[in-house]
Amino acid sequence: MQETEIDPVHIVYKTQRLLDELMESNAQVILGGGVDNMSKYNYILGKIHIIDQIKQELSNLLNPKEPNNDDDKVTRIRR
Repeated sequence: MQETEIDPVHIVYKTQRLLDELMESNAQVILGGGVDNMSKYNYILGKIHIIDQIKQELSNLLNPKEPNNDDDKVTRIRR
């Protein structure tokens, strides 16, 4: 049986799509009136915020904006 190699960039893009879907789903709960109290509203906003942070970190992995001098310690993911 032959093992297939998984492209890390492909995994990052699939993860980004999943995060987009999660963010949209949470936004629809807020916009659709599915929030009946402030603690639930804050909880969903927190989820949206953390999803956005994760998306930004994934984007930074794909497009590094600063030079990396630790090439022996860090594996870069490129397009």
